[in-house]
Amino acid sequence: MNIMFLVFHGFEANSGITKKIHNQVRALQQLGHKVHLCYYGFDENLHRVRWVDSTAIADYGNGPLAPLRARIGLHTIADWAVMNGIEIVYARSFHNASPLTIRLFRTLRRSGIKVALEIPTYPYDQEYVGFPLGTRLKLLIDRCFRRTLAKEVSAIVTFADVPTIFGQRTICISNGVDFEALPLIAPRPNSDSSRPIVLTAVAEVHYWHGLDRLLTGLGEYFSGNSKRDIRFNIVGGVGPSEMHDSKHAPGFAEIIEHYGIADKVVFHGQLFGDALTEVFNHTDLCIGSLARHRSGVQSIKTLKNREYAARGLAFVYSESDSDFDNKPYVLRVPADETPICIQDLLNFLDRLTIKPEEIRQSISNLSWREQMRRVVDEL
Repeated sequence: MNIMFLVFHGFEANSGITKKIHNQVRALQQLGHKVHLCYYGFDENLHRVRWVDSTAIADYGNGPLAPLRARIGLHTIADWAVMNGIEIVYARSFHNASPLTIRLFRTLRRSGIKVALEIPTYPYDQEYVGFPLGTRLKLLIDRCFRRTLAKEVSAIVTFADVPTIFGQRTICISNGVDFEALPLIAPRPNSDSSRPIVLTAVAEVHYWHGLDRLLTGLGEYFSGNSKRDIRFNIVGGVGPSEMHDSKHAPGFAEIIEHYGIADKVVFHGQLFGDALTEVFNHTDLCIGSLARHRSGVQSIKTLKNREYAARGLAFVYSESDSDFDNKPYVLRVPADETPICIQDLLNFLDRLTIKPEEIRQSISNLSWREQMRRVVDEL
């Protein structure tokens, strides 16, 4: 089929979202489809441009009016799709429902083009709590028009287990895995009680990751009659709002100082490639999201959980994920504000016998190729 993968923003080289989108495009191509990537960005003259693959289909210029011209110039997307015989448009939601996006999707639908709208996280309203006024106004506009927008698409693709979103039927898939990019962890030496237990969380950290719960749990553990040495790696960006008290959660810095556990926590910043693999090679247990309930999410299929499993690592989370909830290498903790019980994590690790290659094999069905096949088949 002839498919347009539509993104309402640009790309960043080391962004997880960017890598995910390119993996989805590649998966569709591997399935034999002709895929055109439509996105928004800049050219060499710093003009705002709408691209399809490497061709500019609209140049909005630069200057103060360029963003407005780009915002109202969505008709060029429909024009190009119709002229080039596009059969399916797979659009990634930017929480940008408006009369302009409604008109775009309506034009596509009336032209006989099927539209799948991916909503990466649902629900998402709570993610905007505490954000600047301008950002919250964007959400307000989206809330006014998203049910009407949903009527203009063929289905909504979601990673949550819900039958409908905004009144439209859903295609429920899982975040996929690029196995080629995720090497299995190196063999670990036999158990050595003298080495520390290593926990690792990888994320662009937000309050819904709930890492403050784990830090508090570490503090409580070391305040008592602790018996095991533990290290906690945090890999990824950590903003000031997470390091210090906010309306969402206690700040990391305050917790670390209060309990005196600075020597137990390592902030690596962003790591990629071999540097990230090296951290995983020395990890005993990975940390997924521990507070999705803060953003109103009960069930989600996060990409990070799948990447942990692809590397052969056990992990912990608090939400519901139907692909992993009953796996022997997964520990679910309560979805509340209590500190994470470190002794529970240690007991879990002591019982763990499954091998890394067995963990990886257990998710062989979660490749992006299989997930995108489901979308096309259902459309």
